[in-house]
Amino acid sequence: KRMGPINLAAIDEVEAIENRYQDLSNQHQDLCRAVSTLQEAIATIDQETKQKFKHAYEHVSAAFSTIFPQLFKGGRGRLSMLDDNILTSGIKMIAQPAGKQNTSIHLLSGGEKTLTALAFLFALFAYKPAPFCLMDEVDAPLDDNNVILFNKMIKSLSDKIQFVVITHNKKSIASSKQMIGITMSEPGVSRQVSVNMDAALAMVES
Repeated sequence: KRMGPINLAAIDEVEAIENRYQDLSNQHQDLCRAVSTLQEAIATIDQETKQKFKHAYEHVSAAFSTIFPQLFKGGRGRLSMLDDNILTSGIKMIAQPAGKQNTSIHLLSGGEKTLTALAFLFALFAYKPAPFCLMDEVDAPLDDNNVILFNKMIKSLSDKIQFVVITHNKKSIASSKQMIGITMSEPGVSRQVSVNMDAALAMVES
């Protein structure tokens, strides 16, 4: 009488709860193992990423420091990490043409900014050449002397990379091997013209 009403289904309820607890425990263990596996995979990927990025950064930085003074006929350009953590750090580009002590790339002229961007692009190609590169009037902000330097750099890399340059600059056109243009010899009718520059020069000389 002191115990009061007895729940005769308690044994079955306890057994069901124990089974439910066991199922949840098994799922928890599976999840813990999955989390551990993922953490190991992430650590491995991070380590490989750090090594590959560090290798790429060192080579691109060295190439940029070499190519920059070639395009500017002096000065110095370099890259630097903003943080010790390679995976989260930004990259600072320092570009100082000869005779300038600028503190920001924004102080450079349009042509100098273009040459700096080209130096970085060529540095990337020096590390890992692409099959081809399409440039759309990148020589437009450059003066004649800088166009000559730009074309020399294109020629030095053209044995590994095929460059397709859209340009109106006569010096760039003259330094190319193949010229493809659009002409309108008849009003309203556009025609494609393709000229092999070496063959054209040989024809002129003959």
